[in-house]
Amino acid sequence: MDQSKELLRRPVWRFIDQSAYGPGFNPLHSFATDDALCTAAGAGNSPSTARAWVHHDTVVLGIQDTKLPYLKEGIQKLEDEGYRVIVRNSGGLAVLLDEGVLNLSLIVPDTEKGIDIDRGYEAMYALIRRMFPAVNIDAYEIVGSYCPGSYDLSIDGKKFAGISQRRLKKGVAVQIYLCVNGSGSDRAAQIREFYKAAKQNAETKWVYPDIQPHVMASLAELIGKPLTIQDVIIRFLQALKEIGGPLESGSMTAFEASVFDGYLQRVIERNNKALG
Repeated sequence: MDQSKELLRRPVWRFIDQSAYGPGFNPLHSFATDDALCTAAGAGNSPSTARAWVHHDTVVLGIQDTKLPYLKEGIQKLEDEGYRVIVRNSGGLAVLLDEGVLNLSLIVPDTEKGIDIDRGYEAMYALIRRMFPAVNIDAYEIVGSYCPGSYDLSIDGKKFAGISQRRLKKGVAVQIYLCVNGSGSDRAAQIREFYKAAKQNAETKWVYPDIQPHVMASLAELIGKPLTIQDVIIRFLQALKEIGGPLESGSMTAFEASVFDGYLQRVIERNNKALG
């Protein structure tokens, strides 16, 4: 078994499903949740955990986005379109979440040797390929997409997913957003308008993507079949069971809930500071 799949092999996977919480589910809670789960897994207090989550009409900025010269104008543009804007605690740039985008997190303890960063990405990539065996899924940077990275997942050159990682207290969270249905290019056009308003042709120290909406699409568009969030969660659980081992449904433990509050406070403070 290759090393990436080895990372997925666990005595048991606990599955926490937060995909149907609805529009009231605060996206800041998701980032605090993964931090709490990382801390618990790293301390050996909790099993490896898979989590599914969906947020409605939210744009999640990276730390680098907060350095944009006209950030307030960019945020105003998004808010006028009905999006709530937050800043996440992991790397990368702006991504758009809505009810057609599924987020998945895999949280595992960092082993004694330390989990090589690429192994985390490769494990998620292996899992997504297992979920969609009939299509050829590539992993390389899609230039012109939002939040570009070397593990952009694409079909025929069109990006439908991006992977990030968070490491904390001897725990690793590998996170992916999957554009399941709806229009990938419409989402990209929204983010392009944000950058247009927030950068306004100014010279910047950081490089921001020049977004080309046609290079992004949803899975449903790419495979030419209707797909729901639930369809993809079922494929995810089947693939995780096949590669990774037994699954059990669960919720946060008392220990996780106790550390969650502290992480939520931190995430809220970071947002207030970054967004003024």
